[in-house]
Amino acid sequence: MNSLVIDLFMCGVAYVILIYFVATMTKNAIRRGNSNNDDGDGGIENMTPPKIDLPPGVIWPSDVPKKSRPLEPVDC
Repeated sequence: MNSLVIDLFMCGVAYVILIYFVATMTKNAIRRGNSNNDDGDGGIENMTPPKIDLPPGVIWPSDVPKKSRPLEPVDC
């Protein structure tokens, strides 16, 4: 046999063994029921958006001051 054929055969056997071990390990995790939608990062959930520090003179459109009364036209 050619050494290439022997190498390909050995790689195939190693691949099958690797897939077998991965399948048996994940089967145990699925059977235990670890589907509680926990992403595992821990801590307290904070759903508020971050406070962005804007340069002086720049304001958000939602923070525009409200006009108390409309301006009256000026007669010239």
